[in-house]
Amino acid sequence: MPKVPDFLENINVKKFVLVHGEGFGAWCWYKTIALLEEAGLFPIAIDLTGSGIDLADTSSVTTLAEYSKPLISYLENLPEDEQVFLVGHSSGGACVSYALEHFPKKISKAIFLCATMVSDGQRPFDVFAEELGSAERFMQESQFLIYGNGKDKPPTAFMFEKQQMKGLYFNQSPTKDVALAMVSMRPIPLGPIMEKLSLSPEKYGTGRRFFIQTLDDRALSPDVQEKLVRDNPPERVFKIKGSDHCPFFSKPQSLHKMLLEIAQIP
Repeated sequence: MPKVPDFLENINVKKFVLVHGEGFGAWCWYKTIALLEEAGLFPIAIDLTGSGIDLADTSSVTTLAEYSKPLISYLENLPEDEQVFLVGHSSGGACVSYALEHFPKKISKAIFLCATMVSDGQRPFDVFAEELGSAERFMQESQFLIYGNGKDKPPTAFMFEKQQMKGLYFNQSPTKDVALAMVSMRPIPLGPIMEKLSLSPEKYGTGRRFFIQTLDDRALSPDVQEKLVRDNPPERVFKIKGSDHCPFFSKPQSLHKMLLEIAQIP
């Protein structure tokens, strides 16, 4: 039997549930999954509805509840007394907040990775507004919109153009990972990121939240990330130097170390 690493003694919760952000899927966590498994932990990466290899049409996903359903089902089916660490990347942060509101007891710690850690009544899109302009303008003018229900109906999803995505998301990521992303990314449903979250002090407010900032991030600038933690302070903030918006590609070891460190906080 391999010897159990010492730090595992300090980690009571062994499951890490990994929630991808907009356009991504469970596949984006492949390095993190391997590192956590090698450390003797149990990562579970989830495809949200209409993401990754989930078969739903992205344009049919209109609410955050629908989008988060695979995550919520997973949490619902956990044994009564079992807890998990929940990690949300980018707009996946909204799904983590939503889960904290519905299952505060199941979540030992919530980790927001350069994520939309929204306040009560805020939309995930609002976090990106500095980069993308106001939601109203974006919905009218953006050339990236997809009209799944016809041009005469409101847009249902959007998808960045490849070159733009490379600049926004992958400015420090290895070319192999960028290539993987380019063939794997799917459109982003608009409904869930345009929805205002209702977060209560009694439920969401009791959760233990941690934020990991990425300091070379062009999709969610360090200033915006700083504002998020100022407006809605988590228990602790960690920073990954030299990471773009996708630390699971650009800084997998640093990210892994931080996840283990957060896991061990009593």
